[in-house]
Amino acid sequence: MHSRHVFPRHTKADLPVAVAGDGLFLIDADGKRYLDACGGAAVSCLGHSDAKLKAAIHDQAVQLSYAQTGFFTPEPAERLASRLASLSPGDLNRVYFVSGGSEAMESALKLARQYFMEIGQPERRHVIARWQSYHGNTLGALSTGGNRWRRAQFEPMLSSAMHHVSPCHAYRGKLPNESDQAYVDRLAAELDDMIERLGPETVAAFVAEPVVGATMGAVPPVDGYFRAIKRVCDRHGILLILDEVMCGMGRTGTLFACEQDGVVPDMIAIAKGLGGGYQPIGALLVTDRIYNALEAGTGFFQHGHTYLGHPMACAVGNAVLDRLVDDKVLDRVKPMGAKLNDALLGRFGNHPHVGDIRGRGLFLGLELVEDRSTKEPFDPKLGLAAKVKKAAMAEGLMCYPMGGTVDGESGDHILLAPPFIVDDEHIAAIVNRLDMALEQSLQAVRSAA
Repeated sequence: MHSRHVFPRHTKADLPVAVAGDGLFLIDADGKRYLDACGGAAVSCLGHSDAKLKAAIHDQAVQLSYAQTGFFTPEPAERLASRLASLSPGDLNRVYFVSGGSEAMESALKLARQYFMEIGQPERRHVIARWQSYHGNTLGALSTGGNRWRRAQFEPMLSSAMHHVSPCHAYRGKLPNESDQAYVDRLAAELDDMIERLGPETVAAFVAEPVVGATMGAVPPVDGYFRAIKRVCDRHGILLILDEVMCGMGRTGTLFACEQDGVVPDMIAIAKGLGGGYQPIGALLVTDRIYNALEAGTGFFQHGHTYLGHPMACAVGNAVLDRLVDDKVLDRVKPMGAKLNDALLGRFGNHPHVGDIRGRGLFLGLELVEDRSTKEPFDPKLGLAAKVKKAAMAEGLMCYPMGGTVDGESGDHILLAPPFIVDDEHIAAIVNRLDMALEQSLQAVRSAA
């Protein structure tokens, strides 16, 4: 192969070259097939060779490839916005299209600030998020995120307007003999206390992932958590922004993850599954109240990107909804997720180094521990997550291991988010290959210890 000039994520990684996709599999230049059990990063909800999505790209390219939104409103964007508005909960009736999750979250943060400027509350400038959250890599989104490792080297550049409270993580945060309701009450009180310390009139928004993805490994809230959080936000006039970039678009079993929590936020950020990996696209869904405030005021959102409402990307978004909703692929998520969860529990439920198996739908995580009884994590210097990823790839399995699960430094988990077209045979292969990869990695850790 010719010498490479791509700037990779990691300069010391010698990655295989992907050349083709076939259903749940990616194929490298040597012909090796890799079973995609994580959707890349919970992106490939419809696999890697969906005929309708490929046709949508072709047809839109023939029709119209690009129209700048300062001059036109692209027809595919209008159509996709209407469909998302009709499918979303509550009155999230306005859709702002971007090219990915970080852009969607940056848009949410800036819109929250401008909304309060428009309605005459310019003192509202603070944003509260949660520790161990992830909201994107751009500086505003990174400031909002609560993963200490990701934040560390950029800390001098991060915004002081961002503040953090505890996540809702029952396995790690719930006290012995504490009921779910008492745990919810405690977390809601912590948020309320933070708001009071900052000054309720200065807080603009609370930001959270309904099911936490990359940084904690598919952690769902306990029942009632988001309803309690919404009550706190409403009491203080604070916007609730839900980041569904990873957990949305059907990944947890409903098109929007928050539908299962019984809340309607003021904004929802989506991406990843909206384009299924076939085009880069994200979106911010906004309530009528926020949109109407801008329309009645300046009428101008002081923000923007070159590829807003890109026709090719929006055409794919429409085709994704065709497949998920009209072709009922979304209906597979809950039953197949239950089968995958059962298979994981059957294989790893009593594993001495698997402390917790959790998630919703086809969004599942396994938290790895050195000691199940104490929940003590492995020494981060052992690099267990990286070893699992390498061993899994050798077995022809793509999974999403990550370190720093507990506090941004210690702890390891494995995230699984296969395409929604996964079948029983795929599930058996995922569990078998993951078992082999985990055992190889644990042997390597024992040898290093």
